[in-house]
Amino acid sequence: MTGSLLLAIAALLCTATPAAADGVVRGVVEVKRPTNIAASTVLVYAVGFTEPAAKASVTVKQVDKRFLPDLVAVTAGGTVSFPNGDPFLHNVFSPTSDRAFDVGSYKQGASRSRSFPKPGVVEIYCNIHPEMSATLVVLPNTRFALADVTGRFELALPPGTWSVFAYSRRADRPTSVRVTVVEGSTVETALKLDEVPREFKHRNKFGEEYRETTIYRPGA
Repeated sequence: MTGSLLLAIAALLCTATPAAADGVVRGVVEVKRPTNIAASTVLVYAVGFTEPAAKASVTVKQVDKRFLPDLVAVTAGGTVSFPNGDPFLHNVFSPTSDRAFDVGSYKQGASRSRSFPKPGVVEIYCNIHPEMSATLVVLPNTRFALADVTGRFELALPPGTWSVFAYSRRADRPTSVRVTVVEGSTVETALKLDEVPREFKHRNKFGEEYRETTIYRPGA
């Protein structure tokens, strides 16, 4: 799944930076998911042009042994901060090929940051808590949004013909539609996304199974 998403982003990059006034793409993502699977966050994004990242960093919190949010997007060149809100040690690492990193372990109230210079998909874990996982999607521009609980979304896009994708962490693969945007106009569209059961199991940063433990505290 990750490879499919990476190709969906990388294959449609170009160097043109649009300058004309935006139009709007408005639509809905219809998600087909297995029975008894909770609704997951759906990210909608457009590719085909590049823009610089915002100066402000994106925040992924560590709370109750979870990454919040567990699906996050950032523009290539942007920075993500990982504050620890739990009263014990956390770690942030990724084994993703060409994007691997490890910020080490740190205590409550501390934070670590990481910049992501090129588009792609980065799986993120905690080396201490096996239940913690998140997916970071590094995109070529700032034109992305999360669909609401009804699947509705809206993107402001420059004039041109672009691919609009929808993706969730449980998606079998991203889904997309081509849209043509005219300056000052609104385009209505729809996407269908199929989800599959996933447990997000992973190994620690050494490639080993996690050892049995109940809690990690500073100095323990």
